[in-house]
Amino acid sequence: MGHMSMRNRKTLLTAAALTAGLTLAAVTPALAGASASGTTRAAAVSSAQGDPRNVTQHVADFYGAYIDAVWATDDPTAAASAKALRGFYLSAAAQKKVAAFEKKEHADGILFAQNVPVKWKVAYTGSGAGHATSRVTLTWGDGPHPQVSRIDVQSDLKTLKITGLKPAG
Repeated sequence: MGHMSMRNRKTLLTAAALTAGLTLAAVTPALAGASASGTTRAAAVSSAQGDPRNVTQHVADFYGAYIDAVWATDDPTAAASAKALRGFYLSAAAQKKVAAFEKKEHADGILFAQNVPVKWKVAYTGSGAGHATSRVTLTWGDGPHPQVSRIDVQSDLKTLKITGLKPAG
């Protein structure tokens, strides 16, 4: 069963990478507008890998899949997918905190924004007392000086569930 899980995970990651690449390919020309040379280029993901035991990778998997789901506004399954991802990756307490933030701020409690970033990256920043912290960096546009925001994500080292999210100060 472990072999099947890994195969399914690779298939899921490949599909997510392909979807992200195709979405970016479709959106890039619209965002880029007419360039001086009149050409546009699309980024392609050449490879992806992961480890389901790694807490930082777990956060990266969540943000990658979640951003793909909220980006796909024309997909009727996107909202249900985003909700399911929250249920799988976040602890019950973290889900309640996110819901409370969203009710109060009228913004997405995972991204701490009303729109969707065009890029993301996740880095391990430390651990202690049974938890690890990852720093998620979200990029909100293209060009030489895009807006960037950062979120500190706390995860339980045993369950890998996300237990807390807060804008990095």
